[in-house]
Amino acid sequence: MTSRIHYTKPSITELEVRYATDAAANGWGEKCYDYIHRFEQAFREHLGVEHAIATSSATGALHLGLAALGVGPGAEVILADINWIASAAPITHLGAQPVLVDVLADTWCLDPARVERAITPRTKAILAVHLYGNMCDMDALLAIGQRHGIPVVEDAAEAIGSAWHGKRAGAMGAFGAFSFHGTKTVTTGEGGIFVTRDAALYEKTLTLSNHGRARGQPRQFWPDVVGFKYKMSNIQAALGCAQMERIAELVAAKRRVFLYYQQQLRGLPLKMNPEPAGTANGYWMPTIVVDEGVPFDRAALLAGFKEDAIDGRVFFWPLSETPPFAGAPRQPVAASLSPRALNLPSYHDLTEAEMDRVVARVRRHVRARPE
Repeated sequence: MTSRIHYTKPSITELEVRYATDAAANGWGEKCYDYIHRFEQAFREHLGVEHAIATSSATGALHLGLAALGVGPGAEVILADINWIASAAPITHLGAQPVLVDVLADTWCLDPARVERAITPRTKAILAVHLYGNMCDMDALLAIGQRHGIPVVEDAAEAIGSAWHGKRAGAMGAFGAFSFHGTKTVTTGEGGIFVTRDAALYEKTLTLSNHGRARGQPRQFWPDVVGFKYKMSNIQAALGCAQMERIAELVAAKRRVFLYYQQQLRGLPLKMNPEPAGTANGYWMPTIVVDEGVPFDRAALLAGFKEDAIDGRVFFWPLSETPPFAGAPRQPVAASLSPRALNLPSYHDLTEAEMDRVVARVRRHVRARPE
């Protein structure tokens, strides 16, 4: 029987099991936050930022941070049309309006020129999503934000291991948000983290993250504002602590998988995740985009994967094509990219034999151009 190739799964070792077991057995009472604080410290050190708040998801981290920035009813937040809805949802939860703009054809991330054209007096934030590990043009976006007095926020949920000219993804904007979902390079099962260098923003977000109770408030159970509850559990954080001790290994494994695919798919009329000069790509999800004008049936390739017990994922749909954003202007680059693209299996310990099965299927459905 052919073994199944999952599109992704976590790398869990005896270290994760040991830490999680300790948290379950002993992480209560006065120790109930020990692994959470340890995980936050490890992530701060990894990113080189001063402040971090472990959360239940990256969506929760975005929600908290945008609320702390004052995003609310009547506000607009600019983001790319190609995204999972988790990036846009917190904007709508706050009563604000997501403004969808087109992406660059090579990085699949925000087009800075389109961002600048979309700015209005109601724009309260620019949300830079580092899609599939690819880096947004942070120099251009930060310059736009500075010119207009608008904070740039980094959704780095998919970008652990990625960097922009020596600065890690998530460490450059007003704040960053990461995901530790079970599909991610570093996992806590479910989970996320809010990170920032801004002490004042950190204090606002910390208050909001704890039902509106400010740190140092002398009165017990006294909320200053109505806040949220997006906390990570101590047991989840224990998993995260073990993963952070292995982060270099985990990122290297993702890069190994991508680079093998890249080598084996050379010569085909397609592009994969870019890594421009001066950047590093954590390659969370190796992705192929078949060249325009080349006959390609994505559904047929996915059906072929299924026949061979291979999991595949479609490229994210443009949000403007989905029911929640009906009526949003069509973005031509985003609309062109999506049907020509899909994600390949990418878990850390994929063997070359397994990847060869994936490559063989891709080669059957994406023909090399004749010489």
